[in-house]
Amino acid sequence: MKPALRTALAVVLSTGTISATATVTAAPAAAEPLRYVALGDSYAAAPLVPPMDPADLACLRSLADYPHIAAKVLGAKVTDVSCSGATSAHLSTAQHPGTAPQYDALTPDTDIVSVTIGGNDTDLFDELLGCVNILPQPYGTSCAKENTAGGTDKVRARIDAWAPAFATVLDAIARRAPHAEIFVVGYGNYVRTDGCHPAQPFWKQDANYLQGAINHLGAVLRQTAEEHGATFVDTYTLSIGHDICAAPTDRYVEGVIPTRVAAPLHPNAPGARSVGEALAAAVRATAAGG
Repeated sequence: MKPALRTALAVVLSTGTISATATVTAAPAAAEPLRYVALGDSYAAAPLVPPMDPADLACLRSLADYPHIAAKVLGAKVTDVSCSGATSAHLSTAQHPGTAPQYDALTPDTDIVSVTIGGNDTDLFDELLGCVNILPQPYGTSCAKENTAGGTDKVRARIDAWAPAFATVLDAIARRAPHAEIFVVGYGNYVRTDGCHPAQPFWKQDANYLQGAINHLGAVLRQTAEEHGATFVDTYTLSIGHDICAAPTDRYVEGVIPTRVAAPLHPNAPGARSVGEALAAAVRATAAGG
């Protein structure tokens, strides 16, 4: 546990642990607010969820995304540079004209870093769209069958091949923010077992295959985080019953056709809030356990 983080959180910890469903309220201000930097892709940025961040419209970043929720709970000062469509390469290079590399937000004074990355590096979310089948079987093609033809799972192989790149990401964050605690936020539960075709257009075997691939990416993120002294924030458990097959009012992730103002197959406002609260709770738990 970094001593600076423990000191900065002393006042916050006195208010107790947040539950995943608690109402978000600002924590009492410390003498010096935590300096929090949020890195990542569209799962972090929550594209189209209002209000949008006017600082970089190309990133489709929401001011109600999980980094902003976590910052409010912790009373932290957030620098949110998450950007829709980002890959790990965009942490060190500009993603859009006028958009600085995400690593540029890190400094030796940073206390907390969160990162969600890998979905675009591994083409996982392109796979989601490629698995859509409006019609019932056999009128279409199973992405599960295509991706596992020949006995090798192409998607899992891509995830495994990318794992060393994520290790490099964590090392780079630690170099640029040597006093920060790093929190790796996973991608959660998108679709329940066997799916819900035709309400969401994924055949049973493809729904199971897709969530299995997301789970595998989560396992790689968790293992790599643990190997590099970072904390993994599990968002799967908190999103059970809130996947794209849930009733519209219960969803944390929107379906192929959104029912709230949010991008398809991305967190909506309740989903971002839930993840933000979970991240804040993880920060507090890490501080308390130090």
